Amino acid sequence: MQDEKESVALTSIFASGALTVGKFTVGIMSGSLGVLSEAIHSLLDLGATALTYFAVRISGKPADDTHHYGHAKVESVAALIETGLLFLTSAWIVWEAGKRLLSGEFEVEASYWAVGVIVASIVIDFFRARALNRVAEKTGSQALAADALHFSSDMLSSGVVLLGLGFVWLGWPEADAIAAVGVAIFVCLAGYRLGRRTIDTLIDAAPEGSVDRIEAIVEAVPGIVAIEQLRVRPAGPMLFVELAVSVPRTLPLDRVSQLSTRVRDAITAEMPEAEVTVVTHPQALDDETVAERVMVIARNRGLAVHHVTVQAVEEGRLSVSLDIELDGRMALKDAHAIASELEFAIEDELGSEVEVETHIEPLQAHGLVGADLSEAERTAMEAEIEAIAEALGIADVHHLRARRTTDGLIVNFHCRIAETVSVAEVHEAVDALERKVRARWPEIYRVVGHAEPLPDAAAE
Repeated sequence: MQDEKESVALTSIFASGALTVGKFTVGIMSGSLGVLSEAIHSLLDLGATALTYFAVRISGKPADDTHHYGHAKVESVAALIETGLLFLTSAWIVWEAGKRLLSGEFEVEASYWAVGVIVASIVIDFFRARALNRVAEKTGSQALAADALHFSSDMLSSGVVLLGLGFVWLGWPEADAIAAVGVAIFVCLAGYRLGRRTIDTLIDAAPEGSVDRIEAIVEAVPGIVAIEQLRVRPAGPMLFVELAVSVPRTLPLDRVSQLSTRVRDAITAEMPEAEVTVVTHPQALDDETVAERVMVIARNRGLAVHHVTVQAVEEGRLSVSLDIELDGRMALKDAHAIASELEFAIEDELGSEVEVETHIEPLQAHGLVGADLSEAERTAMEAEIEAIAEALGIADVHHLRARRTTDGLIVNFHCRIAETVSVAEVHEAVDALERKVRARWPEIYRVVGHAEPLPDAAAE
């Protein structure tokens, strides 16, 4: 794509150079101000086109340590310079035309050469403008778009000059100067359009409709609470989007990250030119439960809690109790201080009337190195646990794994309970089984029983 931009810009240099030489030659020979004004216009176009070529080359460089957004705005600077050249051209043309019209001196020869050069100029301008527009639209290049505008304005202004020469041929020499003023008007209009668009880019004006379009895309992403800030700035073919959104504070970090990715993907799917940065801010929602609010408070402090129980007591007051897991080697004084800070934070969130009680538990060890029991030991343990389980209405103890660690035995097993039994009843039964297993093997550090549904037919 970069090679295509440079190639079309370089071709435009040669085209502008050829037109400039031809128009100057014929303009001097014929004395036509219209043709000379076109020659000067083409000369400035040659400089602008050369500037475009170098701007396109520089803008293709990637971002670096000092240009974090790349070099694309070099094209906008080049386009602004080209705008200035267009207005300078217009000023000279109007000045010279005014002198001729006021003095009444018109030394103009409408020769075949003059007509031929202008016609050739129109043809060349047409094909160059079309080629430049095609690549500019494809790459989003402002410099190439400015160059295309130059050639388009040249084509129109050349038509005005050609019309002026026709009137000179018919005996109205003043028509040449009037045609030159017409050229200046075309040039000013082209410069105004180009300058307005270029200045908008340089002052980071968001492209028309881009903000509304992005807002609609983001609001359609499930999980986004609100758009807090949206900033859009163009730079060459790129559109840099900085977005701050609110998300439910109850979401875990991995879900928040996934949500940010979905927002970016949704925008770039419809606007491939966009480079999106998303910042998420947690927000409390009106429909949060008390338990969710307590979990958020604990998570923000990096604490592991479970068994959060919320009770409504008399006069609308709340009672909150929970288990908090802390390092088992920590002194009670330090553990109590952490638990108290959590309790105070919950009171700040829910109101001073709330009752908060925490139960401190040792945090389960991680990374323990275990060695499997022998097959004979494992089989014997499984048989005993099976017998204990049957007395509690639990069937089919299987997939038992038992390993010795430095902290004691770790035992995991699966069992089956009738599929219609409630979760609360299953938990109570498995908990009772785990307590009896601990009583049978006091060296157990951790035991986990996993319940699976037993079809009613099998239970009978």
